[in-house]
Amino acid sequence: MRSLTLVFIFVIAIFASPETASSQTVPGAQNSCVNCHASADDENLAQPVAKLKNDIHAQRGLSCVNCHGGDATADDMARAMDSRSGFVGAPTAKQIPAFCGKCHSNADTMKRFNPAIRVDQEIEYASSVHGKRNAQGDTSAATCVSCHGSHGITAIKDPNGPVYPTHVAETCGRCHANADYMKKYGIPTDQLQKYQTSVHADALFKRHDLSAPTCNDCHGNHGAVPPGTASVGNVCGTCHARQSELFGKSRHKTAFDAMNLSECVACHSNHDVQHPTDELIGTVSPAVCITCHDKGEAGYETAEFVYRRLAQLNERIASADNILKRAARSGMEVSKASFDLNDARDSLTNARVVLHTFLPDEVEKVIVPGEVISEKAQQAGENALRELLFRRQGLAVSLIVIAVAAASIYLKIRQIERKQ
Repeated sequence: MRSLTLVFIFVIAIFASPETASSQTVPGAQNSCVNCHASADDENLAQPVAKLKNDIHAQRGLSCVNCHGGDATADDMARAMDSRSGFVGAPTAKQIPAFCGKCHSNADTMKRFNPAIRVDQEIEYASSVHGKRNAQGDTSAATCVSCHGSHGITAIKDPNGPVYPTHVAETCGRCHANADYMKKYGIPTDQLQKYQTSVHADALFKRHDLSAPTCNDCHGNHGAVPPGTASVGNVCGTCHARQSELFGKSRHKTAFDAMNLSECVACHSNHDVQHPTDELIGTVSPAVCITCHDKGEAGYETAEFVYRRLAQLNERIASADNILKRAARSGMEVSKASFDLNDARDSLTNARVVLHTFLPDEVEKVIVPGEVISEKAQQAGENALRELLFRRQGLAVSLIVIAVAAASIYLKIRQIERKQ
C-alpha cells in the first residue's frame, strides 16, 4: 500500500511539474488539462497548449475550461472531462459560432475584458453567406476559427495575426484562391490574384496605408456578403464619398439601374481596380466610355470633350511648371508662382472627380479656374526668364565697359612709362 502511495505521488509530481505546466495555469490551482496535453506524445493533443503561449485569451487569464468546460482540478480524465462539469470538447463546425458566442455575444462577459469589442458578431455571422451555409450543414463554410484560428488566437491589432489588414487577403485566399476547395460553389478563385495587382493592394502593401481597403472592407467580415449591383456604389462610396454622390445624381445612375449594371464596377472593375488615369475617359482605347457610346451619340461627344479639356489643363500645368523650374534653377525668385500652381493641380484633381457628373458644363466650371492660374504661373515664369536675360545682357555690357576702361588705363600707363 505504501509503495502504491509513493507511485501515485510520483505521477502527480510529474504532471504538475513546471516543465509540463503552462504559464497560463491559474496561480495556486492545478490545471490537469494543460498538464496532460503538454506531456502527450500525440502532437495534435500537445499543440493546443503550445499555441496558448501567444493566445489573446490566455493573456487575459482564460484557460481551457473557459471554452471547453470540464473540471481542471480533477486528476482523473473521466472526471475532468465529465459532461456534468460542462465539458463539451471540440465543437463541430456548425456549433462553433455559438461556441465562441457564449462569451462574444454576452455584453456582461465582454465588459470584463474589453468593453470596446462588439457583441453582435454572432448575429452578423448568421446573416452572412458563410453563416447561412454553415446553418445548412455545409462544413466547408468559413466559421470563426477559419479566420481567427482556434488555439493561439491573436488580437486583431497584432501585425502578425491573420486578420490584421496586411494579412486579410491572404487569410480569405486560403479558401477563395483554392480552386479545389471552391469547386463545388462554382465561383471564381482569382480574386486574390487580381487584388494583388490593384491600386488598393499597392497602397496597403507598398505604401503601408492601413486605411486602404482589403477584402473585409468591401465584403464585411463577420457578416460577409458579395455586394450586389444595388449596393456596390454604397460600398465604394464609403471611401470615395464625393464620386459616389456625384454619380448618384447623374444620368448614368438611372441608366445603370435600368440595365442592372454595377455602378463603379462597370468602369473600374472590382478586385483588380487600377489607378485611374485620364485615358479611361475619352474615345480612344483603353477608354471605357466607348464600350457603351458610339460615335455621334451625346455620351461619345461628352467623353471626347472631357478628355480634351483634362489634357489641355494638364499640358498648361506642365508647361508652367517647366518654365518655373527653369527660372528657379537660374536663381530667379518664383516661389509664389510655383506655390500658386498647386491650386491649378487641385483644379485638375477636382475635375477628375466632377467628371462623375458626366456633364460638360460642370467639368468646365472646375477646369477654367485652373487654366487661369496656370496662365498666370506661365507668365510669371516667362517674366522671370526675361528679367534674367536682361540681367545677363546688362552684365555683359558692364563687363565690356569695364574691359574697355581697363584696356584704356593699361594703354595710358604704357604711354606714361614710355615718356619716362
